[in-house]
Amino acid sequence: MTDPTHERPDDGREPSAPAREAADRFARLVDVVAMLRSPEGCPWDREQTLESLRPFVLEEAYEVLAAIDSGNRDALGGEIGDFLFEGVLLAQVATEAGNFTVADSLQTIVDKLIRRHPHVFGDAARAQSSSEVLGRWEELKARERQASGEDEPSILGGVPKTLPSLLRAYEMGNRAAAVRFDWERAADVLAKIEEEVGELCRVVEEQASDRERLEEEMGDLLFAIANLARKLGIEPESALRGANDKFARRFTALERRFRARDQDLHQATLQEMEEEWRRIKDGEKKA
Repeated sequence: MTDPTHERPDDGREPSAPAREAADRFARLVDVVAMLRSPEGCPWDREQTLESLRPFVLEEAYEVLAAIDSGNRDALGGEIGDFLFEGVLLAQVATEAGNFTVADSLQTIVDKLIRRHPHVFGDAARAQSSSEVLGRWEELKARERQASGEDEPSILGGVPKTLPSLLRAYEMGNRAAAVRFDWERAADVLAKIEEEVGELCRVVEEQASDRERLEEEMGDLLFAIANLARKLGIEPESALRGANDKFARRFTALERRFRARDQDLHQATLQEMEEEWRRIKDGEKKA
């Protein structure tokens, strides 16, 4: 079998016009970032380290997600640019330390994509479904980890511990499902959630002072919920962002209505707030 690592996705043909344009603009971004980090550049950019940039990378990632959720494609284009900037800046810091260059990073991802898609760039049989692709992907990653000398290569080894916990639970479920370690139906996960709710209720009633048990049972419940989202084809972080936004919208409307009648929300009764909350919900349904 031909080694796909060294094959070009375009079979040796000249890059397309969009690819050439993107390459020119990416090269310009690399030059701009190098200038910002130079002695004649920006003091703030020069002070940055890999560690100091961590929160900015996370912030830009979430701003990309917010733009996707908003449906504003112009905003999304700008946020993707910001996200790419963070990647180039990280690579520039590493370049100056003699670790690797942005070109090395680009080559690594190109090689990885080609290597992990032998059904596209190699001689492997064409994949018939996305689930089949995911299964092959996990097998290839496991082989790579084993070849790299990991003592105990695991299918879950590639799930970053730094992911938000809900998303990490979702990704671990995906990895396990790729080797068919999974519930058969979403209804089966619902049964598991009911079981976890029952266990949490028993701890609340019988051991409410045991914070360790409460945290453990709450964790089990949230893990099961993340897997239900996966079985339903719903990304849980996105679903929770939507729920957060909905709550914020309705609560802001609640505050506005009480303010309009010169009533301090802090002095309102729970019943008054709940009645107004129901009216806000009903108004949204009619809109």
